[in-house]
Amino acid sequence: MKDSPLKRQLESCETDAMKPSDFSIGHRGAPLQFPEHTRESYVAAARMGAGMIECDVTFTRDRQLVCRHAQDDLHTTTNIVTIPELNAKCTQPFVPADPESGTPARAECRTSDITLAEFKTLRGKMDGYNPDATTPDEYLNGTANWRTDLYASDGTLLSHRESIELFRQLGVKFIPELKRPVVAMPYENDYSQQDYARQMINDYIEAGIPPGDVWPQSFHLADVLFWVTEMPAFGRQAVLLDMNAITPESSYLKPMKRLKAQGINIIGPALWKLLSLNARGDIVASSYAKNARMAGLDIVAWTVERSGPLTSGGGWYHQTITDAIDRDGDTFEVIDALARDVGVIGIFSDWPATTTYYANCVRRSRQ
Repeated sequence: MKDSPLKRQLESCETDAMKPSDFSIGHRGAPLQFPEHTRESYVAAARMGAGMIECDVTFTRDRQLVCRHAQDDLHTTTNIVTIPELNAKCTQPFVPADPESGTPARAECRTSDITLAEFKTLRGKMDGYNPDATTPDEYLNGTANWRTDLYASDGTLLSHRESIELFRQLGVKFIPELKRPVVAMPYENDYSQQDYARQMINDYIEAGIPPGDVWPQSFHLADVLFWVTEMPAFGRQAVLLDMNAITPESSYLKPMKRLKAQGINIIGPALWKLLSLNARGDIVASSYAKNARMAGLDIVAWTVERSGPLTSGGGWYHQTITDAIDRDGDTFEVIDALARDVGVIGIFSDWPATTTYYANCVRRSRQ
């Protein structure tokens, strides 16, 4: 970090007094080092003080809910292509690269291609693939060079219900995201989007989880409004996620007030939508963020420590503040701006320890 009052405050923090914080949200667990949405990643996030952990929810062929970031990512996040009988069931089984024509290797394996029992036989790995692979084993070797393969290939996959039980044991709260299916809905003509949204919440009801411990989320307004109207105890803190381009139609005060009037209380934008630079080059709240707060909406932000090294401006996640980003320590500057100027109630992180440290050293001292 550059020398600053924030740096000095962080350096003077009493590290023996760290406590878990709901401000720190484990994004897919702790996928900077552990395969996302695995038991190992979730346990690591809890040990880093994440007070809330995310399970992205999708469904299998037999309509069982599981934790995966997308319905169609098994070929990049598990070892499925190396298991012949399951690879054969994939929407697109593994096809090797053809060096002569320059055609890359390809595969597409969906949770809806297999049953829950088959899903549970897979092992989680770091998300990525090798486009030059000529064998299934080679295809698995695609981890970004700024992540690690130390724990990258033997993660334990979980159903949604298993994640609920694990999170309860870990003493953390729940932030499930209903993922958009890639299959046509209604699935097999009789499993609708509403059935799917209801099933996710019913898993918490059946497990006896209090609605106040659950923050269901979706990028799709219809899902959130379904929870607000049909399952209001859980809909009160449902999160409408947002990664759309900033437009007058979406970011002015009037549409923000319209969301609030519809019963939506929390939005979850990509962090770049919430931040901008002032005339001095300081990171400050964007107009989008100010209008959201003025409309009475709470805000969660995503995702810090997902961009890789920040030496060249921070990439997609920092696109509105690129000129202020040139070192990894700027993650703390971003977190500070989101907490201090934007007023977010939580931040998703791929390495929750950083946000937990801030929550204990800085945020708690301001409350």
